[in-house]
Amino acid sequence: MFEGKENAITMQHLLNGEKCKVTGYGQSMTPRIKSGQSVIVVPITEEVILKKNDIVFCKVNGHFYLHKISAIRKNSSYQISNNHNHVNGWISKNNIYGKVTDIL
Repeated sequence: MFEGKENAITMQHLLNGEKCKVTGYGQSMTPRIKSGQSVIVVPITEEVILKKNDIVFCKVNGHFYLHKISAIRKNSSYQISNNHNHVNGWISKNNIYGKVTDIL
């Protein structure tokens, strides 16, 4: 399993179908995820169903995040936010590379 951070290298591993252990830093997802805490992220496939409040590994406005889905429009557009209600923006499923399955 690849171990990485919130960056393009981790994105590439997820796009290659690899499960990843990702460590994020910062306070934006506390208390759900603490700074320096690792999570397990599985790649997004056609079978993966994304729901509101799922934590995902995604890219918004050029930045990679482990953030949550705060709203969904027409099953095709996803609003990405941190755990303190700061909205980062709307993205398509193509910009969501992985879904968090376990917080370690």
